[in-house]
Amino acid sequence: TTSSDRRCLPLAVRPGRSSRPGRSSRPKQSPARPRSPALSDMAQGDHIELHRKRHGRRLDHAEKARKKEARGVHTRAKFAQKVKGLRAKLHNKKRYAEKATMQKTIKEHSERDTKHKDANAGPKDAVPAYLLDREGMSHAKVLSNTIKQKRKEKAGRWTVPIPKVRPVGEDEVFKVLRSGQRRKKAWKRMITKVTYVGDTFTRKPPKYERFIRPSGMRMKKAHVTHPELQTTFCLDMIGVKKNPQSPLYTSLGVITKGTIIEVNVSELGLVTPAGKVVWGKYAQVTNNPENDGCINAVLLV
Repeated sequence: TTSSDRRCLPLAVRPGRSSRPGRSSRPKQSPARPRSPALSDMAQGDHIELHRKRHGRRLDHAEKARKKEARGVHTRAKFAQKVKGLRAKLHNKKRYAEKATMQKTIKEHSERDTKHKDANAGPKDAVPAYLLDREGMSHAKVLSNTIKQKRKEKAGRWTVPIPKVRPVGEDEVFKVLRSGQRRKKAWKRMITKVTYVGDTFTRKPPKYERFIRPSGMRMKKAHVTHPELQTTFCLDMIGVKKNPQSPLYTSLGVITKGTIIEVNVSELGLVTPAGKVVWGKYAQVTNNPENDGCINAVLLV
């Protein structure tokens, strides 16, 4: 048909149009897939928390947080020098309160069993001659062992048998393992020191395991010496509290000389002042376990 004939044809029989009335030539769009109500109602912060619960934090999270806290001192000092007016007054008031709390904490930690003269403690009646030179003495308040231990743990002021240790580098702790078909990938590390892993520990698949802890270098018991009883006990380990070398070693459970470990002391029958049985206490490793083949430690009393 020519263009003039096409104009004369009715709408229903024109070429290129649908012959059925009410039907459009456009393709139908598929309906949107409904989102699950549990995920759609969550706030953004909840997604972050959920991911953290499932997969944990980064391995260098503790180190990054420590560096950020160390930089925070300079940031606060810079802000304090620049701030003016009402903001400066509020800032100074807040800093004054923080410093007062800090001074009080330091004073509590430095509290000792001191003696001082008591003016009201003089003799009321007659005393013998050999007691005349004695003045009324008052002992300072003695804190219970439980409160002292909690405060020490909070402030990190442990009096440990070995206060200083030799630094151990990563090249000494980790051995580079090459992977891949041509052994070009070098992201895996094998730990060459003694480690502790819990009873519920399960290895990751070899494809995803970055840090390999050999089963021959894992230990679960330690020979712990009680400094007051002068006796050594073979106790089960509960965990690694702190490795002074690095937070990464602490999270991996690496045990070197000077590491603070937690041991199960329920067999010793230690009791708190309240009468409860103590089942977990800290001890410091005093030897090089990878050389001796065992862990020797001193209990922190």
